[in-house]
Amino acid sequence: MARQRHGELTMDILYLLIPLSVVLVLAILAALWWAVYRGQFESVEQEGERILRDD
Repeated sequence: MARQRHGELTMDILYLLIPLSVVLVLAILAALWWAVYRGQFESVEQEGERILRDD
């Protein structure tokens, strides 16, 4: 097995980290899109005030 220099090893890890970061960003955007279109953020104020009211 040939020994790699430090600079080559750094570049090799970028080939892994860049696609993983793109996949992570797409997953976060998909989760946000799902939450917005499923109505998860419709009544944010009402839920925050619910704890202050006596029922």
